[in-house]
Amino acid sequence: MKTITRVVALVIFACVAHEAKSQSSSDAPTLSLNHIAMYVYDLKKSTAFYENVLRLKQIPEPFHDGKHTWFTIGAAGSLHLIQGAPAKISRDKNDHLCFSVKSIDEFIANLDKHKIEYTNWPGTEKAPTVRVDGVKQIYFVDPDGHWIEINDDIKKPE
Repeated sequence: MKTITRVVALVIFACVAHEAKSQSSSDAPTLSLNHIAMYVYDLKKSTAFYENVLRLKQIPEPFHDGKHTWFTIGAAGSLHLIQGAPAKISRDKNDHLCFSVKSIDEFIANLDKHKIEYTNWPGTEKAPTVRVDGVKQIYFVDPDGHWIEINDDIKKPE
C-alpha cells in the first residue's frame, strides 16, 4: 500500500511539475505597460494641462514630495509627471504619446475651448490627418513640447 501511495504521489508531483514548467515557458505572460514617466518643467501647469485638456483622472501619488503627479490611463497603467526638466527641450513629432477617443470632433472642441493649437501629420493647422484605414488623427504639444497624438481608432473588444 505504501508503494502504491508513493507511486501515485510521484505521478501527481510529476504532472504538477510538468504543468508548471509548460506554463512558465510556453504560456509566459507577455509584458504589460505599467506607466509612462514624463519629465516636465512646471508641474502645476502640466498637471492642469493633462487634467483639463486630456481629461485624465489623477490617482494617488505615493511619494508626497510635490514633484510628481500621477494619472490613470486605464488598462494601460498610469502616466507620471515629474518636476525638474529644463525649460526648453526640442522634441520631434515622431516621439509622441497617442490616445484614442470615441469622437475626435468632441476632443477638438475641447482643444478649441482651451485654445490649444493642433495640426495634422504634415503640419496643416486645424486639420486632421485621415489615414488610409480611415482613422482620423491630430497632433499637438503639451506645455513642455511633448507631442501628443489623438485619434479615433477605438479598439473593439474581441
